[in-house]
Amino acid sequence: MANSIFLPLGLTFLFFFHISIAQLELPQQQYWQNLHNQQQHRLQAKTRCRIQQLNAREPSRKIESEAGSTEFWDSNSAEFECAGVEFVRHTIQPKGLLLPYYTNTPQLVYIIQGNGIQGTVIPGCAETYESESSSEKGQTRRGDRHQKLRRFRRGDVLALPQGVTLWAYNDGDTPTVCVSILDVANQNNQLDLNYRKFFLAGSPRRSEQGQGQEQRNIFNGFDEEILAQSFNVDPQIIRKLQSNKGNRGTIVRAENLRLVLPEYSRQEQEREREQEEREGGRGGEYNGLEETICSLKIRQNIDHPSRSDVYNPRGGRITSLNSQSLPILSYLQLSAERGVLYKNAIRAPHWNINSHSVIYVTRGSARVQVVGNQGKSVFNDKVREGQLLIVPQNYVVIKKASDQGFEWVSFKTNDNAMSSQLAGRLSAIRAFPEGVLMNAYDISRQDARNLKYNREEATLFSPGARSKGEV
Repeated sequence: MANSIFLPLGLTFLFFFHISIAQLELPQQQYWQNLHNQQQHRLQAKTRCRIQQLNAREPSRKIESEAGSTEFWDSNSAEFECAGVEFVRHTIQPKGLLLPYYTNTPQLVYIIQGNGIQGTVIPGCAETYESESSSEKGQTRRGDRHQKLRRFRRGDVLALPQGVTLWAYNDGDTPTVCVSILDVANQNNQLDLNYRKFFLAGSPRRSEQGQGQEQRNIFNGFDEEILAQSFNVDPQIIRKLQSNKGNRGTIVRAENLRLVLPEYSRQEQEREREQEEREGGRGGEYNGLEETICSLKIRQNIDHPSRSDVYNPRGGRITSLNSQSLPILSYLQLSAERGVLYKNAIRAPHWNINSHSVIYVTRGSARVQVVGNQGKSVFNDKVREGQLLIVPQNYVVIKKASDQGFEWVSFKTNDNAMSSQLAGRLSAIRAFPEGVLMNAYDISRQDARNLKYNREEATLFSPGARSKGEV
């Protein structure tokens, strides 16, 4: 009798408990679902994939600024049109300030070398950083307030939505070099397949946008008096905003720029290191409740060996970054992969199931082969540091490192990019029954067994004969 009374009560309690949890999660779930719905397909009507031959490409033009340079790849080639992306490389000299701008496309930025401070201005979010008030000539001056600052370093990936204002400052002693993929075919870009920068300051030089005409910051297009009224300042200040004098470009020297960031204590640094070791460097699990649009994590390092997802002591390592480890990538519909191949090692022949892959070589060189759906080679050549190779979805690619080794970063046009292999322990060939291989290739049973089992490694192959040891 007691059980019959408590059972409905227990079910009622569970029902309301789940409703309460669902109500707590609903806003965040709706937010991510709405973003995902917007991103569930790329603009296939705008892209064409008629690939006859791929090429390892270098920048086609370079724009010099006062304290750095910007390099662009030719986006009119067939493989760029197929992938629906553009690619840019920035070099920021010490004390160089990349002036604030926003774009019409989502982008992923990878820091190849150097370090510095990066700021993003997210519309509608509060100013959470402020400096101390100061006294000058008997008057108290209110401290500066601004949105969050983030320190970046080599190996970081920055995930930036379209329309979010970005600036960066190199406060180190060596140049900062970074590369960016711009996803022009993303659903959130409703203009066309052209990457556009909207500058809030400076005087971008000719061809900065790839259009061949003079480019000015957005304040130039407004009436001086209306802007003065909008900001409630003297028109002379507005003329400074609109000024194009000096032709300094979009990376300017800022000798006296001092930015204050909160610093870790020694105990906090130790706790963070221990936490990363416990979590395998993945940054913890995302539960959908602790982040809002204003506090979303936009940076993740993929260079440190401890973060590797795949490791072979004789072959190399691979680190993947997707929306499981950095949730904002679910919105951008992009992901990244950092790869290191040791001397003469091989990355198993594979194809990307649900994305294009944009491979940028960060060090060394490798022989790379790519084969399309007609069974013909579309690329068979050496790629070296500073070059870019686009591999379309489902095209099979194999990489073999040179004597100097090979390192790369790949950007992929899906937030959870997946691949399938042709060789190794996790391959399609390994998954076939022996009889299927025998009849498909007209080989003996022993040959079928050798084909399946002679390479026991999973993803990264050491040089020479079959070996074991990949984790």
